[in-house]
Amino acid sequence: MNREHRVFTTLKRDIRAALDRDPAARNALEVLVCYPGLHALYFHRIAHWFWNGNLKTLGRFISHVGRFVTGIEIHPGASLGLGLFIDHGIGVVIGETSEIGEDVTIYQGVTLGGTSLEKKKRHPTIGNGVVIGAGATILGPIKVGDNSRIGSGSVVVKEVPPNSLVVGVPGQVIYRDGKRVSQAVDLEMTDMPDPAQKAIRCVLERLTELEKEVDVLKRELTSSPAHYAPSSRYHSPRNE
Repeated sequence: MNREHRVFTTLKRDIRAALDRDPAARNALEVLVCYPGLHALYFHRIAHWFWNGNLKTLGRFISHVGRFVTGIEIHPGASLGLGLFIDHGIGVVIGETSEIGEDVTIYQGVTLGGTSLEKKKRHPTIGNGVVIGAGATILGPIKVGDNSRIGSGSVVVKEVPPNSLVVGVPGQVIYRDGKRVSQAVDLEMTDMPDPAQKAIRCVLERLTELEKEVDVLKRELTSSPAHYAPSSRYHSPRNE
């Protein structure tokens, strides 16, 4: 297969990914000219080619131009699989040693970040068929298994088994292989548990307990009026 045919085949697969996974996509021409996620992929592929050809500064410059045009930052050293669909994409950051499998879907505001200053593998590896919700953060050289789903706003710092659903801060696996792990949550993003709401509920419950304890102490003090009798040394001279 010659290079031109490979490029055409890859472009066709990229457009098909957008048409299959975005209900708003109406036709191939619209995807080709109006989808920044698609444009970011091709800026990256050019930058990645120069990066691997040891023209790293040129690769970084092309990556920088792509970031300016699309709002999506992909380091030229990152490895991206075929069929990747970046929906909307603004604010997406993909670090240098990130590896992304095939048919992955990434929504806006996602970060694939590193946790080390050493020049080694420090960014996530994303398996095939993974969906990463808006605003999710995945940190460190961890693996997200095939066909897993990362909930919007989650912060993932540990390995994720294949076929899992992860939500929360830090991210917790709540479904695995279609079976509930901790609590039942529908797969819709809007129905995922809210960790901030849970924390506020715990504070309110503790406040209620403290109010009850204060009421008990008040009743005990009220039932012992001797405790409130003034000392003789504070008597007014008028009463002597």
